[in-house]
Amino acid sequence: MAVLNIVVLNPLADRHKEMIKAAEPNVNIIVSDQQNALEHMPVCHILATWGWAETRDLYQAAPHLEWIHSLSAGVEKLIFPEIQAADTVLTNSKGIHGIAVSEHVLAMILAFSRGLTLSIRQQDAKLWKRVPTIELHEHTLAIIGLGSIGREIAKKAKALGMNVLASKQELTTELFVDKLYPSDPESLLEMLAQADFVTVALPLTESTQNLIGLTQFKAMKPSAYFFNIARGAIVNEADLITALEQKLIAGAGLDVFSQEPLPESSPLWGMPNVIITPHVAALSPAYLDRAVKLFADNLIRFIQGREMINIVDKTKGY
Repeated sequence: MAVLNIVVLNPLADRHKEMIKAAEPNVNIIVSDQQNALEHMPVCHILATWGWAETRDLYQAAPHLEWIHSLSAGVEKLIFPEIQAADTVLTNSKGIHGIAVSEHVLAMILAFSRGLTLSIRQQDAKLWKRVPTIELHEHTLAIIGLGSIGREIAKKAKALGMNVLASKQELTTELFVDKLYPSDPESLLEMLAQADFVTVALPLTESTQNLIGLTQFKAMKPSAYFFNIARGAIVNEADLITALEQKLIAGAGLDVFSQEPLPESSPLWGMPNVIITPHVAALSPAYLDRAVKLFADNLIRFIQGREMINIVDKTKGY
């Protein structure tokens, strides 16, 4: 077998290169950044990049490219007409994010339920004053999108005694979900009306863009909190700002936005009932270890002609 050239658009530690070489010694690993990636494309057979990175020009310059792997779960910038019309395999890193993202969601939920958002502001002002709190026990969490991340969120919520609702395209038996709803608009509104906390855990596709807007926020309880750790474009941000200003919902925890970095002019920055984090929910010291392990497992399958893990349907976008 000829040597396979693998271009990785992210720094790799020696242990990561060793993991790939252990899966297949007959590879040449080229680590590059986005700026210099184009020069490696004429010899590239396999490209490992991020789903949000601009890749179309690289693809067009890579005549030998057979497989693109996304180091993220999202593949929004890896879906374009040329790849949709070709046999190029596209895979993602779905399944490795659940632990970190679910902990991030739980942290934001607890920050609101225990009044930490207010307490931190009062600490800055040296103000000794009790803040309202609630227990999560027997309160209801709704998860929009029950994939690997959604299941991890559900598991942690059940451990805290919460009632868990979730929406999913295919209705299945789920260990940590009390009630599962189909993904149609009417069922979504029914689920939202019951929730004290709502989190989005969907991929960004044409069908999920602007899925959550004023209609959905109006369906929620005025006491409910909304969280987005998926993709900013799934939520109509102007409608979210309106919902917060008009107190249609109690607050929001947001890790993703329609424009990133979030512009300084956004009203979200100054809202006391909003937690903002800079797209870090999935970050973990273990992230790249897990991503490279999955890639190495798939590399073996690719070379052996076996069915690969996490093949993306290029027509659906996930």
